[in-house]
Amino acid sequence: MTTLAFLESELDESHGHPPLFQVIPVPLEETVSYGGGTARGPEAILAASQQLERWDGLSEPLTAGIGTSPAVDCSGEIGTIYERIEAAVRQAVEQRAIPVVLGGEHSVSLAPIRVLAKTSPEPIGIIQLDAHADLRNSFEGSPYSHACVMRRALEECGCSLMQFGVRALSREEVDYRREKRVAYLDGRALHGMKLENFSLPATFPNDIYLTLDVDGLDPSVIGATGTPVPGGPGWYQTLTFIERAVAGRRVLGFDVVELAPRAGDHGSDFAAAQLVYSVMGIIARNLGR
Repeated sequence: MTTLAFLESELDESHGHPPLFQVIPVPLEETVSYGGGTARGPEAILAASQQLERWDGLSEPLTAGIGTSPAVDCSGEIGTIYERIEAAVRQAVEQRAIPVVLGGEHSVSLAPIRVLAKTSPEPIGIIQLDAHADLRNSFEGSPYSHACVMRRALEECGCSLMQFGVRALSREEVDYRREKRVAYLDGRALHGMKLENFSLPATFPNDIYLTLDVDGLDPSVIGATGTPVPGGPGWYQTLTFIERAVAGRRVLGFDVVELAPRAGDHGSDFAAAQLVYSVMGIIARNLGR
């Protein structure tokens, strides 16, 4: 995979300071269980980012600085792939940049969460946009399936979890949520709901990792994903939720995963790239940048 820089078309106009964000493409496709194509997701997001406007509607996140790393080699067994992702994330953290991982399937999220849980002096809270809970103990014979990634993160890293937009989950996951007291605002509850006054539970950690599965959005927004589920939040509902969730908190990193590009659907690729850039804007504004 030849790596374009995120928003490379505008980089000559950016400021010359060290980047606030470091984009890390991870074209992993190991455990997809329905529609395939996530290995092409990072490249499609980077290509679509060339068409973004610098102004995101409220600010110019590019002026805070955006770097792009070479794509992570996703050949070999999953443990080795995780080590490579972790090394790229550690490098970004050491450079005082916020890692932005582009998947690939959702299982890539475990690697940055592992690194940030070790490097942060405080407990980490994960905020998950997703149509699925991803809390199974094992799926199709793998404990590291995309369907298990949030359970692995909770068990390995001791994180707290807030789920947004979930509308497809198993009884096992319902029971696990209750046992672990996972906070959630599911897709059905969002119907007609205004999120301007939403706030996280008072006990939720101050240090945040955002994991954004594009199938969390309604398929009318992004349809190019392996398992599109109807009834998800819309574009502005999603951005408002993220704005409210991170307000006054510190975002250590985020990912956008599970884009599975399909011929003729430029809209999904562009929406995924815009999601990356819009979240960068939310974070930068939250920092006063």
